[in-house]
Amino acid sequence: MISPNILFEDDDILVIEKPAGVIVNNSDTAKNLLTIQDWIQEQYKFPKIFTEENSEFEKRSGIVHRLDKETSGILIIAKNQESFENLQKQFKSHEVKKTYIALVHGDVIPKTGEINVPIGRLPWNRTRFGIYAQGRESQTNYLVLETKKSNTDRQNEIFSLVELYPKTGRTHQIRVHMQHIGFPIVSDALYAGRKTSKKDRKILKRHFLHASKIYFIHPRTGKILDLTSPLPADLVDFIDSLI
Repeated sequence: MISPNILFEDDDILVIEKPAGVIVNNSDTAKNLLTIQDWIQEQYKFPKIFTEENSEFEKRSGIVHRLDKETSGILIIAKNQESFENLQKQFKSHEVKKTYIALVHGDVIPKTGEINVPIGRLPWNRTRFGIYAQGRESQTNYLVLETKKSNTDRQNEIFSLVELYPKTGRTHQIRVHMQHIGFPIVSDALYAGRKTSKKDRKILKRHFLHASKIYFIHPRTGKILDLTSPLPADLVDFIDSLI
């Protein structure tokens, strides 16, 4: 059974570190897989029969936002309807500040910048998202922390360790935005290109993206919560393999 690390918990909210490789929400495509939602229902006994006034909260087992399957890091769960609604409003009004860490291909220049292009599901490939004129407004700011070089047969390859600050929360947003500016995330099977991701995945089995920090207002007390999740061991090991 999944046993995520708990960063913060009280009567109103739960903040966990989602492991890579675990799906957040139950769905038709995840029928035979254990999800974070399964774990929440087991631990906190969310009802299986939904009341009309609390239906979204109950159907989602309090999960306020989501992370992709291969993305690790911080996830917020509400324990009651009031907290769920409050946190949803904070996300919609961009009061929640999220920070991600990614390792991308290439020497990212400029070292700090803003990516502001619309994202939508691609009509010709429904599993992928992309830059799409009819898509939704999407903004990601970034800061390059350091550059690295391969220490293997890919001796001349350069990587950039990047901190990312999404201002909107579109599906695959960071992955699409980094691919759009020419610096795809390492081991990203959807957006780094088949040949590149296949080579990456011989060393790192999932994409290098981690939800490392989150800042929000506690829905009941009004106090600021500023939480941090360190890079998991697999990502640290990959960075340590570079020079």
